[in-house]
Amino acid sequence: MSSEKKFEAIIEDIRSHGKEFECIYAIERLLKVSYKNFTDIFVDLLKELPRGFEHHQAVEAKIEFDGKTYRLHPFPETPWLIYSPILIHNEEVGGITVFYSREFPEADHGPFTHHELKMLRTIADRLAHYILQTKLRELHGDGKVSDEVKTVINEAGWKVVLDIIRKTEPNLFIRLLHKILHQLIWEGVHGAEKLLKLSSVELKPSGQKSTVDENRPLRKKVITNYDEYIEAILGLATDNFAPETLTLKIQEWIREDRTGGLVKTLENQDTSLSEISDAIRKYYHLAPEKFQMSPAVVKGLRVSLLRRFFTDQIQFINIAKEFVKITDFHRLIDKMVFPPTSHGKLGGKSAGLFLAKNILRREVKDAGITLKVKTPKTWHITSDGIMHFMYHNDLEEVYEQKYKDIEEVRLEYPQIVQMFKNSEFPPEMLKGLSFALDDFGTKPLIVRSSSLMEDQVGAAFSGKYKSLFLANQGKKRERLAALTDAVAEVYASTFGPDPIQYRSERGLIDFHEEMGIMIQEVVGTKVGKYYLPAFAGVAFSNNEFRWSPRIRRKDGLVRIVPGLGTRAVDRLSDDYPILVSPGQPNLRVNVSFEENIRYSPK
Repeated sequence: MSSEKKFEAIIEDIRSHGKEFECIYAIERLLKVSYKNFTDIFVDLLKELPRGFEHHQAVEAKIEFDGKTYRLHPFPETPWLIYSPILIHNEEVGGITVFYSREFPEADHGPFTHHELKMLRTIADRLAHYILQTKLRELHGDGKVSDEVKTVINEAGWKVVLDIIRKTEPNLFIRLLHKILHQLIWEGVHGAEKLLKLSSVELKPSGQKSTVDENRPLRKKVITNYDEYIEAILGLATDNFAPETLTLKIQEWIREDRTGGLVKTLENQDTSLSEISDAIRKYYHLAPEKFQMSPAVVKGLRVSLLRRFFTDQIQFINIAKEFVKITDFHRLIDKMVFPPTSHGKLGGKSAGLFLAKNILRREVKDAGITLKVKTPKTWHITSDGIMHFMYHNDLEEVYEQKYKDIEEVRLEYPQIVQMFKNSEFPPEMLKGLSFALDDFGTKPLIVRSSSLMEDQVGAAFSGKYKSLFLANQGKKRERLAALTDAVAEVYASTFGPDPIQYRSERGLIDFHEEMGIMIQEVVGTKVGKYYLPAFAGVAFSNNEFRWSPRIRRKDGLVRIVPGLGTRAVDRLSDDYPILVSPGQPNLRVNVSFEENIRYSPK
């Protein structure tokens, strides 16, 4: 198939899924409306649902919830159906079933496509969240509920909440019960520790010698009368906490519990980036950082996200966890291209940019400076994209290049570059890059390496991998071809002689290197037939080139050049950057007129 036909096929594929997106967006708008009861929202949802299906004119649907079935009108149920459960805290409370009233050609799931089933699951998830939020609002008197309900809530408070949760979500109830017991112990309530000992291991205070053999398995404890145990805990809570205090605590714990899906997804090493992205979107819609979660929960989520997206390096995580926000990752996932089952990361350069952006944002805010720090629009390809690309083109033998003699590597490298540039990209990666181009428009781009080992302590890999500029002009298929060509060349640079020699010298040759990619918009202005910024440069926090004794190492160094910043890093023999120490900006390197002329940028 020619590249033009492939491109047209990708565009057609994107268009064909537009109906699913439109349906989800339409239902999303419905769920933001305040309804008096579930019947009204279910009816409106059933009206919108058919638009997301290929044969929408033959769609019939029903929603089952709380023992009732909701339909727009009576219809005979057929064998051509798909179903998605409505899950609240992993417990099925209902479901949505979609039928075709007549037979259609076979697709992925009977006559239904994989995308249609995925859409239905998304809608069921959103409906579950809507139901849960509505129930909790009613329980706390925040929604439009009857005066009778409000009166009961005002009189009984948190007990009403727990009683309903106990009946509808028993697992959540047990988790809340444990939190209440721990809160009682934390407050030093008499009798709470005795209840804890009924269900947990008894630990001796620090310094006391245990009478139990620590090398023998502990005895399993079973509570014989669970109802009495529950009532004892609730009784202590009633006697020792103000109703308003405990109500607020339960609200907080329920909100924290709703992050459990994201925590489980992140901690399960088998989950793919696609599943993690879905969990982040769900979390963001349910609980962006609009309410207070415990510092432990927030920090735990930050660390897990940093590990899954960037690195396991403890030095990076220790710094980054203090500056990033959970919602930062929601913005990040919408600018990522990755294989369907990806477990990759974004690489060292992406990690550095992500952290630097967040540090600058925090420091500027804390300093009270009215300065807006902008970051170029950036898309990322995950580090395992290169493996997916190589597997797709049977290029796995290239991995052994790193063990060859360096002169042999140098000799074969040009051929490897051409092999990569003449290879095809997997369809899902092409689709992602097509979306990226739509987002960038026709702005010039730079395709930058972001390998897993780049920008590490003791192994910066500066200049070892390729970074390529693209004009990004012309028809879209031409721009897409140029972009994939540049990505392939950056991939090939992983097996170049310079990075292999660099890795060998630092004992990193056996590390399984993966290459992430950053695609960035070039910052600048069009000047005639050229596109360039007024100036660019590179900054260092430590100054190792101090031209005056008054300059301290911590005063830093900035190298500035007119136009693109490549010459600030790779200086030509007859060209010089302007050097400035931010801590001592008035101390110039060149003092005399002749020096200023000789060492000025060309």
